[in-house]
Amino acid sequence: MIPSLILLGLLLGRWWWLPLSLAAVGWPVLLVATGTMDVTPSLVAASGLALLNAGVGVAVHQGVLRTLRRLRPEPDGPTRGR
Repeated sequence: MIPSLILLGLLLGRWWWLPLSLAAVGWPVLLVATGTMDVTPSLVAASGLALLNAGVGVAVHQGVLRTLRRLRPEPDGPTRGR
């Protein structure tokens, strides 16, 4: 399931808070709802790992955005009124 969380971060990485909060809360809820884990302290570790994996996707997304913005030429003058 690690690729799923990385993909979530890649797809929604523009709004970094959304995939991180979904991973931190949604993953443990999914684990408990499917009966994979019980509500124990190890669920906090699962939440942290989900947050870390989604964070990798967000970091890649943000890096690509910043690189593209740097490579894009700046307009010569004001762009209003076009």
